[in-house]
Amino acid sequence: MSTKIGLISDTHSSTAPLQEALSVFRREKVDTIICAGDIAGYGEDELEQTIDLLQENDCLMVAGNHDELPEVVEYAGDEDKIRSFFSGLPRKQELTVEGCRIYVVHAHPPDALRGGIKLLDPMGCVDAEKKAYWIQELDNLQCDILIVGHTHQVFAEYIGHVLVINPGSTLFNHTCMIIDLPELKLQTYALSGKQPVKVWNWGVFNREHPLRTPS
Repeated sequence: MSTKIGLISDTHSSTAPLQEALSVFRREKVDTIICAGDIAGYGEDELEQTIDLLQENDCLMVAGNHDELPEVVEYAGDEDKIRSFFSGLPRKQELTVEGCRIYVVHAHPPDALRGGIKLLDPMGCVDAEKKAYWIQELDNLQCDILIVGHTHQVFAEYIGHVLVINPGSTLFNHTCMIIDLPELKLQTYALSGKQPVKVWNWGVFNREHPLRTPS
């Protein structure tokens, strides 16, 4: 028997790419959906709607750094509901599917919300030194698959004994993924009618578009 898992991350309060990813998952008949955090951030005008979509689709979620909501910021919609939702998000999830041990965290184990596993250079190629560093860091991690987000890098790479997957940001990388277990068959899907961006970050964006800054 095979189980399909839909993978998303860094939805950043934007419903259109998230809805498209969810449509892909419905079409491909996934069994479970995992979101690796940063549900909020970069403008919360669609934050409540994003939460509703994730909950309506029974997504398994972890908190990201943007999901630590500052007290001084007001949020559109039902603010009590929004804050209650985020206060209940775990920093990590562990599950076993088809005999595969899966660990989910936003940045890196055991439960970091910042830092993150950056494997790719600006051209989207695996950096050998970065990979060697993470081989050492993850050597004692007791899982088969590690799902992360945060860095806005899209990759699926064996780091030592662990298959590390970052599905990228639905908003900024225009990507989601589906993994079939136990076969470990992985496919990346493009969203928003755009080509997937393997590496995306605010630093590069701001140098190219200096008039726009993140919220």
